[in-house]
Amino acid sequence: MKNTILSLTTALIFVFTACGPRQQASEDAVSYQPGQLISETHQAFFNNLASLCGKSYTGEQIYRSHHASGWAHLDMVMHVTVCEPDQILIPFHVGEDQSRTWMFLVEDGQLRFRHDHRYPDGTPEDETLYGGYADQSGDAFVQHFPADAYSANLIEDGGGNIWTVRIDEDFTTFTYRLERDGEKRLRVDFDLSNPL
Repeated sequence: MKNTILSLTTALIFVFTACGPRQQASEDAVSYQPGQLISETHQAFFNNLASLCGKSYTGEQIYRSHHASGWAHLDMVMHVTVCEPDQILIPFHVGEDQSRTWMFLVEDGQLRFRHDHRYPDGTPEDETLYGGYADQSGDAFVQHFPADAYSANLIEDGGGNIWTVRIDEDFTTFTYRLERDGEKRLRVDFDLSNPL
């Protein structure tokens, strides 16, 4: 009887040991979805943006509304530094201010644009990670990102923000534009034809 119980116990231990990890791996595979699919149009835009990776470009302010001080007198440079299947990171320097990074993220099957603002020591500023998900009105060269709920709560009157990012089809200009409730707020153009 003892031998039977011992054999049965050994068999059960073997079954749990052999099958347990496989079952866990299967559950992990279901919950972890690398390279989540986004629409073909959003992917085409993401790919065009990724083609700029590893380069830096100078920019100039085209307009700035009366609601904020202008940057026309400052040097502006965008650095396309990180290009991965689910994210493109572009630090955007304005004069000596290196606090800004534009983030293009493949998230929940959508294309998301966020602004990461950090202090020199790397800690996040109070007003950071705002942006929104691309709507369906863009194409492979331009995308529009209406403010999401997080941004509407974070930025005063920011619920009407729409950020537009455009790459000219001839890859000569990259444009970053902000509108609020239909009013032009900011536009900066970068010269893609002459990387630094």
